[in-house]
Amino acid sequence: MAIGVWISLIAYFALMIAIGIYAMRKATSSSEDYMLGGRNLSPKVAALSAGASDMSGWLLLGLPGAMFASGLGSAWIGIGLLVGALFNWILVAPRLREQTVHYGNAITIPAFLANRFPTRSLSLRTVSAIVIVIFFAVYTASGLVAGGKLFESAFAGVVNIGGMSDYGAGVLITLGVVLVYTVVGGFLAVSMTDFVQGCIMMLALVIMPAVVLFGEGGGGFGQASQTLNEVDPTLLSWTEGLTFIGWLSAVTWGLGYFGQPHIIVRFMAIRTLKDVPIARNIGMSWMAISLIGAVSLGIFGRAYAVRNGMNVEDPETIFIILAELLFHPLITGFLYAALLAAVMSTISSQLLVASSSLTEDFYRLFLRKEATDKECVNVGRVSVVLVGLIAAVIASDPDSQVLGLVSNAWAGFGAAFGPLIILSLMWSRTNGNGAIAGMVVGALTVMIWIALGWNASFMGGPGIYEIIPGFIAAFLAILVVSSATADAGEYQHITR
Repeated sequence: MAIGVWISLIAYFALMIAIGIYAMRKATSSSEDYMLGGRNLSPKVAALSAGASDMSGWLLLGLPGAMFASGLGSAWIGIGLLVGALFNWILVAPRLREQTVHYGNAITIPAFLANRFPTRSLSLRTVSAIVIVIFFAVYTASGLVAGGKLFESAFAGVVNIGGMSDYGAGVLITLGVVLVYTVVGGFLAVSMTDFVQGCIMMLALVIMPAVVLFGEGGGGFGQASQTLNEVDPTLLSWTEGLTFIGWLSAVTWGLGYFGQPHIIVRFMAIRTLKDVPIARNIGMSWMAISLIGAVSLGIFGRAYAVRNGMNVEDPETIFIILAELLFHPLITGFLYAALLAAVMSTISSQLLVASSSLTEDFYRLFLRKEATDKECVNVGRVSVVLVGLIAAVIASDPDSQVLGLVSNAWAGFGAAFGPLIILSLMWSRTNGNGAIAGMVVGALTVMIWIALGWNASFMGGPGIYEIIPGFIAAFLAILVVSSATADAGEYQHITR
């Protein structure tokens, strides 16, 4: 492995750790500081932090891999996500920023739900904390799988840690660096590193497709289109070979945004309500550019591979392969850092939200009600490590697919929390019984759907993405149960 690659990676790791140390000095004195950055994020940091923590290794591995294998039909996932993110910024962001302060200055999603529905506060905090920890363990594992794949593909035989496989070493190193800056610097460190990582990711997704298309061996749009048509004309079709169910399963990924705790917690941390529209514009611009880059990388990377006789065994590694093949070692190192940035930004956010729930919604609620802020910060740090280790165990299988793990966890959160967040913010008749029913029904529907394999094949036809039945079932459960168990004393005025 060229020295230039290591120089770029070491510089990246050092920068992340330095940010963590800086954040430790600035914002870890209280639980609100450690877990929510003191609600003082600037619009640009909040926007890129939300985007970077959202996209993960899926943006540089999973989506390009799907495009490489299936063509433009897979781009509907990105379109659905773009629309979902926009509505999330419009409908949820301003209301959640305002109402989490209004209802007891809640610093976690379970705490907000408990304060919003006080007659069922204990049940809500308990159930939501369990859902968060379970699905985040799986979600975090997807990021570690991406880190393992990077080291397995790019550093084969170079990193030797106690006889571990290259994949295992990658999982361990990725987790280790994330734990350092997350444990030390908390939410501020995570958000600041997300901002830097988001910039790196976007730059990589502009550079890589451009070089693939117009660099040596690329041939430009015309040659790429001709090559893809010769391989399989459906690769350039948005609809050919795509069933209605397949299209619906792709675009409904956007529904997941309303229930992702690691994303919507950024809305709670924005400095002021007036900053939300600014953050939305920045975040949506970043997301559009990044998604276009990822789609272009996958589809034109397929054309480049065919034209140059490349054998790509795992489509999800196309970014890694092209980074090593087409660029100077220093740039290759930067591109690898971009992939690690995508991975680490999401892992750190997920670990912190999971640890926040364990600390605020379990430890402080059941074990030590009188715990001091300093004690809770330390418990939060221990919880970050514990959840990270559980995720590493889940990620230990090198045959795991990034997109598959992400889709399961994304659907779980989207169904369990999405309808509940929307209705708790916008429908004053939502009550505690309905909230619990929606959360449980949504999570169980997703898990049962996956267990029965209906996301792969349903009634002899194509599979239906589990977020669709989960979201619908949860939404109906909240409406029906809240209406049937109406408690006028629990209705609370919702300010817009």
